[in-house]
Amino acid sequence: MSEAAGGWEQQRCPPQPGQSPPLSARALDGLLRVLAQPSGAAELSEEQQRAREEWERVEERQRDPGRPPAPPISFPEALQFFQASPPPPSRVGGQGLSPPLLLLRCLWGPPRLQPQLRGQRDLVLGLARCALDDGEVVHMRILQTIYQQLTQSQWGCPRYGEHWEELGFQGSDPGRDLRGVGMLGLLQLLSLLTDPQTLPLAHHIFRLSHHETQSFPFCLMSLNITRIVLQALREGRLNRECNRRQQLLPLLNLLHAAAFLQLQRLWTAQGATIADTGDILRELEFSTKKNPRQLLRSLERHGRQSPPRHLPRRTRGGQEVNFTPLQLL
Repeated sequence: MSEAAGGWEQQRCPPQPGQSPPLSARALDGLLRVLAQPSGAAELSEEQQRAREEWERVEERQRDPGRPPAPPISFPEALQFFQASPPPPSRVGGQGLSPPLLLLRCLWGPPRLQPQLRGQRDLVLGLARCALDDGEVVHMRILQTIYQQLTQSQWGCPRYGEHWEELGFQGSDPGRDLRGVGMLGLLQLLSLLTDPQTLPLAHHIFRLSHHETQSFPFCLMSLNITRIVLQALREGRLNRECNRRQQLLPLLNLLHAAAFLQLQRLWTAQGATIADTGDILRELEFSTKKNPRQLLRSLERHGRQSPPRHLPRRTRGGQEVNFTPLQLL
């Protein structure tokens, strides 16, 4: 983390620990006008009234937690839920090819994924087709945990709202950004934010994403990296490394973190802005497909140079909430 921590004096701060989502600039301006108005002054304008109502909603949430948010969810617990009722997988690259093309693929293509890993691959491909469901408690807990881990807030948040844009989604509904990656995109983000090995890296990149001139949508970038990893899996580019490590989904999560680390390094070294996103994503896609092992080794070296800080356990209602880390191999 220390290698790119300096030089961000003009950084825009993300929501601080324990804070509710910030008021919009217009609402804040209106609130200041309301507070500056002497008692007995004329009736409030429509804009000032909206500002006061928005402030009262924030105060109400802080005064009365009332209906507490659902408890945070760990990646293993979320994964266990999907393993119990796996969504149907999509077609794997290579299926439906004519016999001559299949022969060419076998002779000169990537190695085949070993049989014991194909169930994990089918689960991953199914997750990429699984939409966010407002009626599914586990889906909502995943979303709430992502919000709480990024803001370090003990409060929950509404399902829809501008606070999601602050975290780097395109709009007020994160579900609209999951096209092509489905719940796999949120699961990889959950893994990044609940694994003590990668959480400090995630927070550092999140701060970088709020830089005054080099800002970028953090969560949307994470989903784009999931898309790259998923495409590499479909094309068989990760089969060799999965076979070597005898694991699939844990490796995909590590590769997602490794690609995010590479993005942070490229973004910082090149002084990139949002206009450079396409070029950097293409470079990440090339690295992920061409040499995933090199990316993974880079993440491992980063972990040794920047050991994770001790993360205090969260508590809610007197009960400890523990997150199970994924081990770097």
